[in-house]
Amino acid sequence: MRRSRASRFAAPEAGRSNALHAGAWWLWALGLATAASRTTNPLLLGLIVGVAGYVVAARRTDAPWSRSYGAFVKLALFVVALRLVFSVVLGSAIPGTHVLFSLPEVPLPEWAQGVRLGGTVMAEQLVFAAYEGAKLATLLICVGAANALANPARLLKSLPAALYEAGVAVVVAMTFAPNLVADVSRLRSARRLRGRPTGGVRAVLQIGLPVLEGALERSVAMAAAMDARGYGRTARVSRGVRLTTHVLTLGGLLGLCAGTYGLLAAEGAGFGLPLLLVGLVLAMAGLRLGGRRSLRTRYRPDRWGPRAWLVAGSGAAVAALMILAGGADPEGLHPGVVPLVAPGLPLWPAAAVLIGLLPAFVAPVPPAAQRPTR
Repeated sequence: MRRSRASRFAAPEAGRSNALHAGAWWLWALGLATAASRTTNPLLLGLIVGVAGYVVAARRTDAPWSRSYGAFVKLALFVVALRLVFSVVLGSAIPGTHVLFSLPEVPLPEWAQGVRLGGTVMAEQLVFAAYEGAKLATLLICVGAANALANPARLLKSLPAALYEAGVAVVVAMTFAPNLVADVSRLRSARRLRGRPTGGVRAVLQIGLPVLEGALERSVAMAAAMDARGYGRTARVSRGVRLTTHVLTLGGLLGLCAGTYGLLAAEGAGFGLPLLLVGLVLAMAGLRLGGRRSLRTRYRPDRWGPRAWLVAGSGAAVAALMILAGGADPEGLHPGVVPLVAPGLPLWPAAAVLIGLLPAFVAPVPPAAQRPTR
């Protein structure tokens, strides 16, 4: 009896009928990214990275896009290192008393006042630079988690009908680069087997011509396939509908931009969320009206089920609770560096971040054949 009840609530194996909507993964990741943008506490940022990494490890497949998570992690580490290097070389406006070392300072002209090269390096400025770099690195890792979990083709397939043309263009762009890299690797392997050099200007020129020829052939074949399927045909709508669609879409996009800026800014939490919601409603209404011009139908559209609501809602809950924590405990979310103190772990913001682990337990489990080999 216990096993049957546990199996009822356990996440099922992912299939064509119960696959999680790709948009839910992006909403979950954007919720974690919003939470990361509200704090510079390295403990909370590390907890967000751990949550994202655990969910990726538990629910990603062996698809090509799933391998991008490691690249995003490497890029995040590079961003932190680059931020520290800039702080050492260019200095910082953060005052401090703990001198680490001194570099030779390069004299600059009067018009470059406020900028210095070299000089004394303080511990406070390095800690501040590490906090800011860690925040940006966490944002990159959250985006990498969305790229590793969401199928880009299924995400673009779920776009509204008004964005169909843009979605097709993005699909072509996303598939062109991997095919180009695969062609280069294939041709280099063929030249290596024939005993020909694979490096140097001459080899690059000899490889580049077949690669460009193959890319051109694929483009022509795709254009012919799109033309045969009636791509670009639109229905006739009245002028009033077109004008209303443009006004709603433009107003919605402006509202989304202003609301997103308000949520990411430190002082804009009060007006950011209402503007974001209003912009979202206007944009959805505009896209709904714009979809009347499209004559296409969808084959097996992805459904937004209860598990998708749970995944997207967990990210939204993390973002909302972190925004509330910013007003209730700003010192816990932004530890000071002057004077230099060790950051503490605020308990209820940390508990809010742990809500982001919910997708690792409710999202459908990838089939064994699609799980990455360890």
